[in-house]
Amino acid sequence: MEPKTMEQPAANPLATAPIGELLRRYSIPTTLTLLVNYLYNIADQIFVGQGVGITGMAATNVAFPLTIVTIALALLLGDGCAANLNLCLGRGEQERANRIISHTASLMVGVGILLGIAGSLLAKPIVILFGATETSFQAALDYTRIIVWGLPFLLFSSALASIIRADGNPKFTMKCMMLGAGINLVLDPVFIFCLHMGVVGAAIATVLGQAVAGTLCLLHLRRLQSVRIERRWLRPALPVTLQILKLGIPSFLTQIMTAVVQVTMNNLMRQYGAATAYGSDVALSVYGALMKVYQIAHAMFVGVSSATQPINGYNFGARQYSRVRETYRLASAIALVISVGWFAVYQLFPRQIGSLFVSDDAAYLDACGVIFRLYMLGFFAYGLHMTTASFFQSIGKPGKALALPLTRQAVVLVPLALVLSARFGITGALLAAPVADVGSCLLSLLLIRREFSGWRRAGWLHAEEARLQRG
Repeated sequence: MEPKTMEQPAANPLATAPIGELLRRYSIPTTLTLLVNYLYNIADQIFVGQGVGITGMAATNVAFPLTIVTIALALLLGDGCAANLNLCLGRGEQERANRIISHTASLMVGVGILLGIAGSLLAKPIVILFGATETSFQAALDYTRIIVWGLPFLLFSSALASIIRADGNPKFTMKCMMLGAGINLVLDPVFIFCLHMGVVGAAIATVLGQAVAGTLCLLHLRRLQSVRIERRWLRPALPVTLQILKLGIPSFLTQIMTAVVQVTMNNLMRQYGAATAYGSDVALSVYGALMKVYQIAHAMFVGVSSATQPINGYNFGARQYSRVRETYRLASAIALVISVGWFAVYQLFPRQIGSLFVSDDAAYLDACGVIFRLYMLGFFAYGLHMTTASFFQSIGKPGKALALPLTRQAVVLVPLALVLSARFGITGALLAAPVADVGSCLLSLLLIRREFSGWRRAGWLHAEEARLQRG
């Protein structure tokens, strides 16, 4: 299929299809893709918990921030590229779109290779930094030394998920990730239970699944429909690289701060968990289980917010501002419904969730009841800051998009966890999360109200509504 030209923008369904239909089309495959992505780690945690026990769970939890950092780098490139592609195609700038995708392909391969090498060389200090206890250190190191070789493939598949979604084919990456997860799910019990390889077997199964998914996504670059990779644009140029990074920074920092939060909380669980009846390893394991299930909820929010990006970006570039506002409102309503649903799940069923990982340890299950409920106490307000940040990113305003994740995690959650834990121990550390969730929701409401008020003053919404009525 030939790439779209300047004479064809109105034919794009992003400009004409019903918003609800577009959100379903983009959000469901994206959500499933992310769910499968996180399933690698959830499967490892479940099989390791059942086959190795508390120490094995603590080990895989220590390594989990590496996955978050890798996805952060993937979103820096993938979301940055996708946001630029949507804006360029909405304006009819085909050559610029081709240049951006070509640059991104080169950057993605280079970063992936460097990531695998750096992770291999720095495995030991990484494990120490990420909060390993004395009893879980060796298992965490063994797991990390293998898992780093799958990180380049994880980066490829995660970055290309955004790009392929912007190209109008969100189901493809979903299928690739499902295949990779299937491989992981089959091999995990074989390596852990049949071959008695413990956390090493879990790591090998994960790497093999990631390698298959990442390779298939890379091969799809030659089949993109709306843009094409051109050899003359493969050598990165600083201005284009900065343009890509500018719109990818909000997604990157959101993920990086998630890793910072997890590393901080891992260390607080280790330090202050020792003063509880559960002990450090149990506290660390329970927090790890919480975060694994949290990623399922998070995937739903990312699916909805990411689905708005091609819709918002294209229509903002085409000056169809009413469609942008309608997309934001609908996505935010969906996100808040998801927030309330998961809040109820965490408050009502913490022990049942925890028993998926370890079912025969009374102290562990008691800790689940306390830690899950406290940490997720403000989750009913969580979803709005994600759709709002995605909205600002998609219309080319990374500064406002950055304000939300930075405020929630860097300004409120991490400092407050450190302050409160010093006074109230593990309870204080956990209560920092609900304060951050409610605060980021209120900030989102303030920023979006000001943004749409500015649109009204500029006459964008009135002019667009009048044009639609005449049409």
